[in-house]
Amino acid sequence: MEHTGSITEYGSSDHAAKYRSTAGTQEPMDPELKRRCLADLERDGYTIIEGVFDDATIAEVRSETEPLFEHVGGRNAFEGFATRRLYSPLDETRVLDQFVEHPIALGLLDEVLEANYLLSQLQVIDIAPGESAQPLHPDDAFYPWPRPRPPLGAATIIAVDDFTEDNGATVVIPGSHSWDDHLPTEEEIATSVPAVMPAGSMLLFLGTTWHGGGENRSSGPRMCVTAQYCAPWCRPQENFSLSVDRARVARSSEHMQRLLGYSIHPPFMGFVRGMHPKRVLEQPE
Repeated sequence: MEHTGSITEYGSSDHAAKYRSTAGTQEPMDPELKRRCLADLERDGYTIIEGVFDDATIAEVRSETEPLFEHVGGRNAFEGFATRRLYSPLDETRVLDQFVEHPIALGLLDEVLEANYLLSQLQVIDIAPGESAQPLHPDDAFYPWPRPRPPLGAATIIAVDDFTEDNGATVVIPGSHSWDDHLPTEEEIATSVPAVMPAGSMLLFLGTTWHGGGENRSSGPRMCVTAQYCAPWCRPQENFSLSVDRARVARSSEHMQRLLGYSIHPPFMGFVRGMHPKRVLEQPE
């Protein structure tokens, strides 16, 4: 029994000497807002926070990312044939860092995921008029762990345009985060609701929540930024160690460095040659 206790303690301890974890050190959330959002997440699997970003920030995001799009549509029905997607924007612009590491997002993620969780992917998504509804899905379904279970990830969607019932607002099924492995029935799909919210708002939902991009029946596009996060022991969707230049990471905040994988999950997951990965940032390329 003594040996078991020693193994348990070792496996949950931060053994880093120079680079201690910075998880949870962001600016704290308003306690009342946090209570409301956590109640939403427990009941519905998602929550909406309005007024997170001001008009100037949203305008900057649009102007910075618009020139980076290369394709007018996706490659399949899931991506959306009339939906532009900007993958791997972190190496091209730093304007999205404030979305990835926003204190509200991190404050809620601290409550639903283990410390030292990682950024799994980041996209800018622009749904054009005429786009059909995306197939409903939970984001962490590719992790083969039977449901019902705790989420292995979570995501934010920040509205760059107003999200309306007509222009492709993300659709969610309240309560679906607690389902087992069954596919939604017609009756359950009928309970889905659009995440209507003004530009600058944040939708945060659990990786087990069924959702999808809505049909755009309007005359204009609907743009958003979405960041997905995963548990610290899960493999992220994007390999940021290859897609983001090391010099770019070195100029980033402590939070961004941790989220991009330059961090350790106890006792030693993520090491480089037996050392903390942040030591790599000290070395010349």
